[in-house]
Amino acid sequence: MTGFSGEAALNNQLQSKQLAPTWIAIFLFASALFTHAENSYVGNQACARCHASIYNTYMSTPMAHASGPAIENLKPAEFIHAKSGVHYKIYAEDEKVWLSFERPGDSSIGDPAGNDKRQLLYFIGSGHRGRSYLFEVNDFFFESPVNWYADRKVWDMAPAYGDAREIPMNLPAYASCLQCHTSGMQPPLKGTENKYSTPLFTQNGVGCERCHGPGAAHATDAARSGTTPKSAMINPLKLPPDRRDSICMQCHLEGNVAIERPGRHAYDFQPGDLLDDFVRHYVLTTDSSSGLGANSQFEALAQSACKKKAGDAMSCMSCHDPHYLPPTEQRASYYRGKCLACHTAAFGDNHHSDRPDCTSCHMPSSLSVDISHTEVTDHRIQRRPQLSPQLLQDSSRHSSPANSSPQLIPFPYSKGADDDVRSRALAWQSLATNGSREAAAQADRWLHQAATQFPNDPTILSGLAYVELSHAGSDQAAVARARDLYRKALALDPTLIDAAANLGVIEARNGNLKRAIELWEGAFDRAPADSSIGMNLARTFCESGKIGEARSVLQRVLRFNPDLSPAKKLMQDLNADPPGCGEEDLKHH
Repeated sequence: MTGFSGEAALNNQLQSKQLAPTWIAIFLFASALFTHAENSYVGNQACARCHASIYNTYMSTPMAHASGPAIENLKPAEFIHAKSGVHYKIYAEDEKVWLSFERPGDSSIGDPAGNDKRQLLYFIGSGHRGRSYLFEVNDFFFESPVNWYADRKVWDMAPAYGDAREIPMNLPAYASCLQCHTSGMQPPLKGTENKYSTPLFTQNGVGCERCHGPGAAHATDAARSGTTPKSAMINPLKLPPDRRDSICMQCHLEGNVAIERPGRHAYDFQPGDLLDDFVRHYVLTTDSSSGLGANSQFEALAQSACKKKAGDAMSCMSCHDPHYLPPTEQRASYYRGKCLACHTAAFGDNHHSDRPDCTSCHMPSSLSVDISHTEVTDHRIQRRPQLSPQLLQDSSRHSSPANSSPQLIPFPYSKGADDDVRSRALAWQSLATNGSREAAAQADRWLHQAATQFPNDPTILSGLAYVELSHAGSDQAAVARARDLYRKALALDPTLIDAAANLGVIEARNGNLKRAIELWEGAFDRAPADSSIGMNLARTFCESGKIGEARSVLQRVLRFNPDLSPAKKLMQDLNADPPGCGEEDLKHH
């Protein structure tokens, strides 16, 4: 796999203090520049020649090892998931890594629903907190259904799969995941969520340029002159506070909802930009306190008295050196020194001087609310950690009266955030699609308001159509409104998968099977892991008498979701004499 072996070899040279001769370094620069000329990124190798000491310490951090080829530092696994009865195994064979899955005693040998395996191509996660793996089916990339959890030192199901009764092999590898664990990632192909060109990324882990910006011009200057380059790299500490913080927030701000701005993607962000120009984050406020998410350090820090008093003077880098991870035995004294930089040594002499680990009391670890088996350090830096504070802000601007409905607060707050009707509407809709009744009412109100301001925004139109359809019941007028909204949205953006899937259901129920099949075929081609689309398509083919086409679609459903009970049942019906089409109704997406 290109791009990996060179970095490992150079790292070995640097560790042994045998730096590459100048001509080799120039060759590495030229090769990197040629490989990444299209986006001006050159990789860590180009930085290492002049910054060997920083490179070496950084290479010992978890961020530097956040991703790579699956065979690297492989963690074999073998366990039976109790609730599904599935036996999972991760192992190496002939220099390849495999994930196998089977149910002991399953007689369907050779049937992908019984026993099968996938080749694992990449790992995601340094292993410091956990690790997952990625596999590929027809250029669509997916996460393994099993993860390694470092805090508990166990293999278990991936988050959200703990109660799975089947074999979940269709969890898309989303760009938002790759963005935070890789460097030089490929964006998903247009109209898809998880179809990528390969290699999936050009550099292991979080590279230097993820925080310091593209380095092509800087590296070229250094290679040509051998003096201080004229093209300076970005130093996050010298940026305005909002742009400085954006660099950390791109991976350490989670919020409850993140909405990409029109025409932009989170992975387009570069150091020096404002993250809020690419994606707007919202935090849901309630009367009750909330637990901590695995990647919610930034919004947690905003709750701390330290941050509220220090303001912009305090950042993540006030306590963390991104280039250095202190050894375990030095960690307490290292972070105590960070505390005393503000609280003074005199305070430290009189405040539990016999207990030097400040974090054990004021930043204790607790279980993450979104990833099982995983602990997260409490960045709220509470004076009395046993007392949980309110979720985010205590200002009158955004405080909620007792017993009031939850609010979505843009975080961090920026000029114009309150007037961003589009993002707020889509944020409420995102929560509504996850089952929140309160959010559904808010989504209805905000989407109608957004549609007035943005009558030709396909995402808003599709969201409003979903609201109409979800409330329609037997109201044919509401169904007709949803149909018209979906049609308009798809005329503006034919790649909208949800719009095509749901409009297909409406068309099929109105007897327009030809149009329904066209819509579903296009959507299923771009989202084959969305089994509901494939099932609708297979049933419609069957009911149209096209049994061969129905079997072909169903085989593809099972290729991406090999243990789906309705799909296996429908395949049995199709293979019966005479063939049957099942009795389930068409599903909205």
